Amino acid sequence: MMLMSNRTPDKSPLKMVSLFAGIGGFELGFKRTGIETIMACEIDPIAQHVLRANFPDIKLVNDICDLNEIPNGTDILCAGFPCQDISTIGVKTGLSGERSSLVREVFRLLEKKKVEWVIFENVPNMLFLRKGETIRTITEALEALGYSWAYRMIDSLAFVPQRRRRVFVIASLHNDPRDVLLSGSSLQEHGVITSTEFEEPCGFYWTEGKYAIGLYQNAIPTLKVGSTIGIPSAPAIAFPDGTVGSPDIRDAERLQGFPEDWTISAEKIAKTNIRWKLVGNAVTVDVISWIARKILTPEQYDSSQDIELRKNHKWPNSCWGSNGKRFSSKATLYPVDRVEVSLSEFLKYPCKPLSYKAAKGFESRLVSGTVRSPQFFINAIHQYVERKGEENG
Repeated sequence: MMLMSNRTPDKSPLKMVSLFAGIGGFELGFKRTGIETIMACEIDPIAQHVLRANFPDIKLVNDICDLNEIPNGTDILCAGFPCQDISTIGVKTGLSGERSSLVREVFRLLEKKKVEWVIFENVPNMLFLRKGETIRTITEALEALGYSWAYRMIDSLAFVPQRRRRVFVIASLHNDPRDVLLSGSSLQEHGVITSTEFEEPCGFYWTEGKYAIGLYQNAIPTLKVGSTIGIPSAPAIAFPDGTVGSPDIRDAERLQGFPEDWTISAEKIAKTNIRWKLVGNAVTVDVISWIARKILTPEQYDSSQDIELRKNHKWPNSCWGSNGKRFSSKATLYPVDRVEVSLSEFLKYPCKPLSYKAAKGFESRLVSGTVRSPQFFINAIHQYVERKGEENG
């Protein structure tokens, strides 16, 4: 099955519209490649405040439901639509949920006015919840409008020291989306603990511990809006020198690819802790910049080993399709190679030491739970709790 080849890029700068803009991850990622954002849509007032502080010249629209049409001259439409009804820690109502169903508003706009490129982003569970209802609905709607499409699960670890897997869907009317999203794969993995000795910093979720802790070497687990116990908190990092603490919010911004203090303007209208929610809701800027560069300079994708999917198939980590046919792709989670650096070198600011109460609670869950962790990590937590207990008298 052949898709249309990518045309020679137009010399004029491409223009982008961002729906569900958040704090501007798409906008910043595209800006770094010279692609201009002409409009952003975001309903959260605190995220709006951050957008205005960082992009004062971009037209900002409040509610996608009130948007009548896509502006003339738009080349790229981006939509990192709400994940609350799709996420594994959400209510799992899928596209029937109040928030995630807003993706249908994107297609309402596209039915009125098509653009060359459409990009969606969401959590991996969009491939699995209700047998892939979300990805099936999106791809079928794209094909009905005449688009060819490709999607790929990408781990931010290919770009930054944060384990963050997200699914990106790219569709095009006249170009081959495979040459943008599926070309380029690395077998290099990051974050894997291979040593029995405590040699490098390890990130983990201190608010969990019983069934999962998200333990990674020289990387932190996914920055989230909140923990499974409802705490909008940072992950923790255990260091070989015996310290355990949470990264500074400025380093958390950097772990998402933003400049430090990108969200500081939010403190003018909300509590400081809201910055963690804003950053946790964002896309990783470096991933967006990679996609933008590939739109500008695509690389031919080799589909010779791809396999056509049968009816009632499971959705793979990467896939492409057109005209009702779908093919699994061998594209990996890692589009590029990254030179791994120690978290100790990456972090610019001191970590906030984990309190005795927090560390003791994590230790208790770790011991009583089913998580299998390296012995050096368990020992480090025990020693830290003992030391903090002595300090508290």
